[in-house]
Amino acid sequence: MRPVKPANTRTRATAIGAVLAVDGLIHLYWATGRTWPVHSTTRLSQLVLNTHVPFTPQGLVPLAGLLFSGATLVLVRGGRLPALARRLPAVLPRWGSRAVAAGLLARGAVGLVWVTGAWADPGDTFYRLNLLLYTPLCLLLGRAAWQVSAAGAQAGEVRRARPLRA
Repeated sequence: MRPVKPANTRTRATAIGAVLAVDGLIHLYWATGRTWPVHSTTRLSQLVLNTHVPFTPQGLVPLAGLLFSGATLVLVRGGRLPALARRLPAVLPRWGSRAVAAGLLARGAVGLVWVTGAWADPGDTFYRLNLLLYTPLCLLLGRAAWQVSAAGAQAGEVRRARPLRA
């Protein structure tokens, strides 16, 4: 029998999974050609990425898939999807949640560079969003994702990888 995940691990996993899933839904929305909360893809790109890149389905749909996959793996690792956990090799959610942590922490590190004013205009909306939302959220969730990824080992989890079932 597998040890039960501590409540704080489940809570962290839920928060991370929710944020990644909502982000995935937003990317799918943008893939339809809509540009909320602004009126053009050029402005949206500047607001979200601080540069101009095309917001096309070819780029947005795979990104949404990565966000949903990351959310799922963190939820599995955090003990929120036990039925799916039984069907996956243990290594997949562990390393998947570590990959999520690495991605979030990398984005947070880049955000810290932008906070200094390097490659970002302190008068621009992106600068303020990066300072107040993007960077703190990425650093907080990145740390939490790492904690979720490490939770099984800390709880003494011993589980053999099982082959995927059809």
